[in-house]
Amino acid sequence: MRTQLCFESTNPAFPEPGFIADELTVLQGYLTRFEPEKLPDLEAAIAPIHWELRGDRPAFDQELAQLRTRLQPLTVGLQQRRLQLLGHAHLDLAWLWPVSETWEAAERTFESALGLQQDFPDLIFGHSTPALYDWIETHRPQLFRTIQAQVAAGRWEILGGLWVEPELNLIDGESLVRQVLYGQHYCLEKFGALNAIAWVPDSFGFCWQLPQILKQGGIEFFVTQKLRWNDTTQFPHAAFWWRSPDGTEIFSLMSALIGQDIDPIKMANYAWEWETQTGLSNPLWLPGVGDHGGGPTRDMLETAQRWQLSSCFPTLSFTTASDYLQSLRQSATDFPVWDDELYLEFHRGCYTTHADQKRWNRHCEGLLYQAELFASLASWLTGADYPKTALEKAWKQMLFNQFHDILPGSSIPQVFEETNQTWQQIHQVGSAILEASFGAIAAEIDVSNLPHADAQPVVVFNSLNWERTAVVAMPLPNAASSWQIYDPAGQLVPCQRTADHLLFLAQGVPGAGYQSYWLCPTATNAPTPAPPSGFTLENDWLRVIIDPQTGEISSLWDHRVQREILRDHGNQLQAFQDQGQYWDAWNIDPNYAQHPLPPPQLQAIRWLESGSLQQRLQVVRQLGQSTFWQDYILETGSGVLQIQTTVDWQEQHVLVKAAFPLAMAADSITYETPCGAIQRPTRPSAPREAAQWEVPALRWADLGTSDYGISLLNNAKYGYDSQSDQLRLTLLRSPTWPDPEADQGLHQFTYALYPHTGSWQRAQTVQRGYELNQPLQVRAYPVREASATGQLPCRSQLLHLQAENLVLIACKQAEANPQQWIVRCYETQGAMAQFQMESDLPLEIIQAVDLLERPPQEAWQPRQSDVIQPWQIRSFQIQCRSNAPQAISTNL
Repeated sequence: MRTQLCFESTNPAFPEPGFIADELTVLQGYLTRFEPEKLPDLEAAIAPIHWELRGDRPAFDQELAQLRTRLQPLTVGLQQRRLQLLGHAHLDLAWLWPVSETWEAAERTFESALGLQQDFPDLIFGHSTPALYDWIETHRPQLFRTIQAQVAAGRWEILGGLWVEPELNLIDGESLVRQVLYGQHYCLEKFGALNAIAWVPDSFGFCWQLPQILKQGGIEFFVTQKLRWNDTTQFPHAAFWWRSPDGTEIFSLMSALIGQDIDPIKMANYAWEWETQTGLSNPLWLPGVGDHGGGPTRDMLETAQRWQLSSCFPTLSFTTASDYLQSLRQSATDFPVWDDELYLEFHRGCYTTHADQKRWNRHCEGLLYQAELFASLASWLTGADYPKTALEKAWKQMLFNQFHDILPGSSIPQVFEETNQTWQQIHQVGSAILEASFGAIAAEIDVSNLPHADAQPVVVFNSLNWERTAVVAMPLPNAASSWQIYDPAGQLVPCQRTADHLLFLAQGVPGAGYQSYWLCPTATNAPTPAPPSGFTLENDWLRVIIDPQTGEISSLWDHRVQREILRDHGNQLQAFQDQGQYWDAWNIDPNYAQHPLPPPQLQAIRWLESGSLQQRLQVVRQLGQSTFWQDYILETGSGVLQIQTTVDWQEQHVLVKAAFPLAMAADSITYETPCGAIQRPTRPSAPREAAQWEVPALRWADLGTSDYGISLLNNAKYGYDSQSDQLRLTLLRSPTWPDPEADQGLHQFTYALYPHTGSWQRAQTVQRGYELNQPLQVRAYPVREASATGQLPCRSQLLHLQAENLVLIACKQAEANPQQWIVRCYETQGAMAQFQMESDLPLEIIQAVDLLERPPQEAWQPRQSDVIQPWQIRSFQIQCRSNAPQAISTNL
């Protein structure tokens, strides 16, 4: 039991009993942890107190003053310890308030910190987010100049080299690169230096490739406190080296909690915990009101001043996070290494909540990649202007929407009203750039060899860096007429007519290139095949049987190895009650599996297409108040079964998963992560593994062995779970706080099954995931808009990477030189690769660069190939020799 005396002394020479009681608590905690042999001396020092004198205030104050004198010999070791402070104000860019209110909160927070620095000269304040400073610079220029002056004086620290504090599991690798690129460029331009710290205290877990991306972006330190929120295990390290799969290490800090007061007992307990974990006696405390801004208060700072005078407390001093981390890293401590992702055992629902934000993010990431790529190609091929300003603005808008309370879906409805408008703007800009680039290239293709007077040129564009063959769908210029497709050699291409599209087989479309065809009218009407009598889709790879009673897959047969893939029906829509867990939008109920809901009921099953190129069978199922329309699609020559889905979702507190029980078992499963992959166990043997019962992934997960496996691909989903013989993809959930109507309405997405022989590496699962997300693009152009004297061939390979384990993730104009270009790729399989470009253009590698487009410190000889290490992300500065060469320059 503890008695707290809640009155204050009017005599500064005699501190109030409550203050001395806290001193005793701090001292007792210190002695218990580090000098237990002195605890009897503490008891002896307290024993002479005459507690009956409490009614005689002067006498009692004198007793307490004498007590403090007797305590002095016990506090020597305590006073030798140091507790360092950095004023902090976590400000979510959106959460329980709209973005527009964030700007006001930032202004008030910054003005408050500047005002307090006038009265408390020792106060050092740190705040993150270049995107926020960018707004202040534009709309409050005088306030921004004052902040710049304080930064120059060393009293204000710009934290975080990323554009915002983003969600760091769900965004793609190139989005992570741009978070660093634009954040660091802003810090350098406006504050004179790159930022050394990735400051992400509140993001909901951290992907494994982050150390490599941060280090390549000039960042030396990683700081978070979020894994202190774990619901199952305690993260074991306070300071550590975090190693990514390629071997890059970054010095990392699991900091004190944010949003804290100057609370001496809490601070002391944290200091003792820190010293026990690290052996160091210099923890960092982050005082300041947070979430909606605020920062340090006058009361906090006055309390700190008072405790600075106490002999029963560590020495207090303000510092910058950068100085603190530099000193910590240089200490003699042998810090441990963490060679894994930083999985947050909490907020697992954020992989699924507000599926509209996830779909927009995936779409816009792919769109901006394609827009930059084809704008670059159009510039090389035709001299078209590269729209750098428009692309950078669109990128920054997307990076903002990747903030850790926007993309995870954990904000109020007004936030998503704002972000949905932004997503639309990104889509419009990216689409306009892409179409203009397609048109510029198509206009220069030689179309003089018309096979028919009414022929219309058709161009198929491939945005991925390998050759592809796939069925493409082209809207018909006149649905009432019959049409055929010819290749440039005049050979008829296999076609299939639908109600308003013409499907044809685009074969061998070059990597990052194009291939042209001819669309010609014909008087011959192709016969419409009669729909099959049963519900079986089949090609040379797969036979898929759909159960006419449930709409599920009753059999998935692999023709190549003559084996059944499923041990039970596949594509089960499994629904569960998902209610009762706090942080509704964030957290899936850990016990959801104990609350299954009735299975869906089949409403209809019908053939939509049954031609030689593509088979499409639609099933309609009712789940509660919601309707699922699912099209099973199987293309000729493809081993991928697509399940194209539209949902009218009307549930609340329901979680639905697509389940695939498999006729095989594996001890581990591999998931795609940003610029990499991670293997997780399917039979957890430790509490930390068992806590990963819902995990994030990007385009695919693969359950298999070195001999055989099944990949589950998707184009807009992120939450998975698995057992040794089952794969499940989380489709939707429906929390009601803080958005009471989250996810109500229509959703469209596609997932797909890809059975394969060999490992996922041999089966090129990475490529199949990219292909599902970035299908071939087909455009028809009137002859009058195409050049009859064009200089471009009918087929061109513009940027092919020879190694099959390299994926191109960026081709853009260099930041510092419009005559130079940046090509970026990463190694996908954990094996060595040879970087070598193959192109019909005269491309030349100038130098290797980092993610900030700086040349390496060591000498690098220009060459046309370069070795890329396993899981490594590499960037190269190139030029097209048809452009006038310019001197290479950089500001970094």
